[in-house]
Amino acid sequence: MTLRQPPAERTAGSVLLAVAALSVLAYFPSLQLPFISDDYIQIDLGRKYGPPAGWWDLFHDALYRCRATSLLLTHWTEQIFGLNPFAFRLTSLAIHIFNAGLIFALGCWPLIGWRVSAAAACFFAVYEGHQEAVIWYAALPELLVFSFSLLCCLAWVRWIGSNRPLWWAVSLGAFLLALLSKESAVALTPVLAAMLWIEGKNWRAIGAAVAPFAVFSAAYFALAYLSRSNHLHFNDGTFSLHAPFWVPWTRTIGRLFWFWGAASLILLWRWREAGLTRLLKFTAFWIAFMLLPYCFLTYMPRVPSRHTYLSAIGVALIAGAAFTAAASRSWQGRAWMVPALGACVVAHNCGYLWFVKYRQYVERAAPTEELVRHAQRATRPIPLDCFPYSRFVADATLRVRLGSFPPASWEEQAAAKSGGRCIAKTPASGLD
Repeated sequence: MTLRQPPAERTAGSVLLAVAALSVLAYFPSLQLPFISDDYIQIDLGRKYGPPAGWWDLFHDALYRCRATSLLLTHWTEQIFGLNPFAFRLTSLAIHIFNAGLIFALGCWPLIGWRVSAAAACFFAVYEGHQEAVIWYAALPELLVFSFSLLCCLAWVRWIGSNRPLWWAVSLGAFLLALLSKESAVALTPVLAAMLWIEGKNWRAIGAAVAPFAVFSAAYFALAYLSRSNHLHFNDGTFSLHAPFWVPWTRTIGRLFWFWGAASLILLWRWREAGLTRLLKFTAFWIAFMLLPYCFLTYMPRVPSRHTYLSAIGVALIAGAAFTAAASRSWQGRAWMVPALGACVVAHNCGYLWFVKYRQYVERAAPTEELVRHAQRATRPIPLDCFPYSRFVADATLRVRLGSFPPASWEEQAAAKSGGRCIAKTPASGLD
């Protein structure tokens, strides 16, 4: 395989500038949001595990050692910028822009090419389907596992094209960082094998190349499983290896493709683009495997939008291929149709984020903001029995904002509710 030569610096710079501008256009209203529920848990854990003195305890935490990179970044963000919601949200947006740029970099793989990767990166920048990962700071692990997973794949492509061991080692290093970002990184192992299979490698070569990745993945899972008695997600009902994974799997794939992904598939099927079969094979492998680890969650009939951030690469590549195919066709004097189509995609996704999702995030942030206001002027226990979030959110909120726990224990608060004001009687709208 011969790698595609990068586009001219001016062309590449224009694409990256467009990606950044589209990302800011889609998400700039969210930069003014306050912290939202689990954001406080993320910051509280960053304070606990982020400093070097907390790293040993982090290693022994069965759940959060798998999110080590996000906790370190959260700690450093607070150290530099203080408790400023704008700075935290800007950090998430900056990583999202970087991630979209990594999709553009996939153009070095001849299977994808620079034109498709450029269109895919622009689509991914504004695609509303994974908005929770960008807006909700507590979803930072999703952004970071994406970053290291794409860096792993890019180094893998360079290794396939050059056969230099250095690139294989870089790919393995990025894979290990992905494992320290989120458990879903284990799905990279079959994807890397699929990439070699698509490139025509024999099974012996594939097995030798991915064996270390498989060993690390197996050890990673075994370590979590052996610690399941102390692992929150094995005991709080949110995760089960016996869950009917095929139900959220199929529902979420359908949701991922609606609307623009489905329209792109229809156009590609109609035009029968040459060489498209291999790209569709890759996107099918990518979406299926990257989505699968999240399909063992039990608290929703579909995968929450933040967990589709990685798998959305497949949808973006299909949309990019469709847009590139449309741009290459003669429109009989109607060249305006292609930019008009792009404008429709941007307007639809941005409009949904601005006018529908933003309001939901405001509602979602209201209970913790009201809790802080009550705690600041409280002279007696605050009744929190109808607080829409868990006690862990309430405790973390008051620790982060006020440096203390709630004014009384939850048992005392429940007993003291008569005559007190209930906080946020109506649960906020869901984020998904």
